[in-house]
Amino acid sequence: MVPILRETVSVDRRRFLKTSGALACGLTAPAAFLPLTGAGAEATPIGSEQGVNILGPREPFSPHIGTLVSMLNWMRPVVLQSVQGLTLAQLDYLHDAKANTIGALLLHLAAIERLYQIHTFEGKKWGDWDARTKKQWDAPAGLGEGARKNIKGNKLAYYLDILKDVREQTLAELRHRDDTWLMQVDPDWVWGPTNNYCKWFHVCEHESNHNGQIKWLKTRLPA
Repeated sequence: MVPILRETVSVDRRRFLKTSGALACGLTAPAAFLPLTGAGAEATPIGSEQGVNILGPREPFSPHIGTLVSMLNWMRPVVLQSVQGLTLAQLDYLHDAKANTIGALLLHLAAIERLYQIHTFEGKKWGDWDARTKKQWDAPAGLGEGARKNIKGNKLAYYLDILKDVREQTLAELRHRDDTWLMQVDPDWVWGPTNNYCKWFHVCEHESNHNGQIKWLKTRLPA
């Protein structure tokens, strides 16, 4: 039975629970998905006195943005757990000519998050990137041959530091926005009308998707 979280924290939380008709609940994570407590744990700020396994509003964010942040904060240590302790050779391992390396996938996660920052925070049309952004992020964002040629020779700390820096920028930007911004709809988005909430939930879902690939690749690593 899933325990119900008692409303004891803030007026904003009580208002959120009332207006959304939802209850923030405690979730017991499987052992494989528990947050990291060793190397890499500092890359995922929890931002809540309840901890990472309580999804819901987070101060100092507005209620819905805080809930989004709680989901981003839950997903990140799952990815970090998958790559914990990998060597440079393992990060660079290419399973076949059409595969991506684990290192490239980690940088891909940072690249997509950075591009969503530029798109949603700076108001740039998707793909309308300046030369500096293209040079830095085109290969990891696109994966494929460009990533196979250019993303190699980096230790795990290199990827974790980039992921941490990009996430800190995301959180800093979200602190300056509210739920009205989060619900704004882009009528011309490629999927059809889509709000900022869905775009940023996709960033979270995107990590889940590639975490599956990373875990599959780990089972194919040479002994």
